[in-house]
Amino acid sequence: MSREEEIIAIVSQEKKIQVNQLAEQLNVSQVTIRKDLDKLESRGIIHRQHGFALLNNSDDINFRLAQNYDLKLKIAKEAAKLVNDGDVVMIESGSTCSLLAEELAYRKKDITIITNSCFIASYVRKADSVKIVLLGGEYQKESQVNVGPLVERIVSEFHVDRLFIGIDGFDPKRGFTGSDITRCNTTRVLATAAEETIILTDASKFNQSGVIKEFDFNEISQVFTDQRITDEVVTFLTKREITVSTV
Repeated sequence: MSREEEIIAIVSQEKKIQVNQLAEQLNVSQVTIRKDLDKLESRGIIHRQHGFALLNNSDDINFRLAQNYDLKLKIAKEAAKLVNDGDVVMIESGSTCSLLAEELAYRKKDITIITNSCFIASYVRKADSVKIVLLGGEYQKESQVNVGPLVERIVSEFHVDRLFIGIDGFDPKRGFTGSDITRCNTTRVLATAAEETIILTDASKFNQSGVIKEFDFNEISQVFTDQRITDEVVTFLTKREITVSTV
């Protein structure tokens, strides 16, 4: 685990911690820790306030990004292995998907990312070799994602091999679920432009059920998650011809 990842883990646990205490815990100088915090703050993950490091508002995507950051990063890195230099991919919004976009933008060459996520577009904006195609539409402030009819109209112009998405829940009877009907509808439209739809999520989502049905099991080809997923769920998904990869 890098020092930046350690900082995120500590701040996520403490919610708010003095900068000098953080430096002491990590056995580095306050100058070094401030430089690390500057980098994390520029990415929107950590917020600084009067000598403290703290998380963003719990409704903000930056807050969700900091939750289980190390685990989500491992999932993103594993999923990134599917993508080759020069590929064009579509990525929907979400914290793990944002880390996938970052991994592709900085670790691959000549990648094109088509997304409806304003957050992702901003998150990887400094990467030199990535091209971002941002789909316009109705802007949802908390998730920083564009949804609605305008996105749906534009999507018909594209075709990609892979769409990467996140989910809010799992229901053995209904399928993969979400919590916002407009966003779920938009994600389903994005899937019509892709040969396969791939889910990136931490295993906690398999213990909760979202309000809105988003995808049937036969519409998903792969799931990338962590080892906390139960054998029962893995068997269930495998029987439905969904490849499950864990980190």
